Amino acid sequence: MNQLGWLVSIAINHDVLIYGLIIILAATEGPIISVLGGILLHWGYFPLLPLYFALMFGDLCGDVVWYQLGRHAGRPFAAKFGKYFGVTEEGIGTVEKIFHKYKDAILIVSKLTAGLGFATVVLFTAGMAKISFRRYMTINVLGEFFWIGFLLFVGYSFAQLYITFDNYFARMSLIAIAVVIVVVVWRYGIYLRNRIIRSTT
Repeated sequence: MNQLGWLVSIAINHDVLIYGLIIILAATEGPIISVLGGILLHWGYFPLLPLYFALMFGDLCGDVVWYQLGRHAGRPFAAKFGKYFGVTEEGIGTVEKIFHKYKDAILIVSKLTAGLGFATVVLFTAGMAKISFRRYMTINVLGEFFWIGFLLFVGYSFAQLYITFDNYFARMSLIAIAVVIVVVVWRYGIYLRNRIIRSTT
């Protein structure tokens, strides 16, 4: 856990700066920073509510950026830069079909499952499809509330187990189990995504 030393140092010495950093990191790497936040929460470096809302705000800022890019830049942006963010013409076409069939459900399911493997293109296409911004944000805030809470719980629980396991082998086994769980969830997300894609073709 020494890799978190720099974050711990900022958290201790810079009360305001740390939340600005969390917002920026959450906008780009929301799930990862939320799990790390849960670990630091367990260690007592953050109070729950400021951390919770900083993570939510940061992640939602990322959602707003992708929505506005889709709405105002659309396919020209996707054609020029999309390959760097997983926003491809094929992905946009697939998500457009899903939006027509599932409407609001795809947004909240995407948020609660880290996008089923294509989160960015879902947010981008929502903007392209000119879904009401108020509706878009309402759904994302609802999904974000539960998603951030779950990720914080995962990080908090992991920290508790890590402390409970008091020898090197047990801790390495815990890390290995965590990696296996992440891979299984990731593969299941891909499976669900492919099921949805097949249902629209």
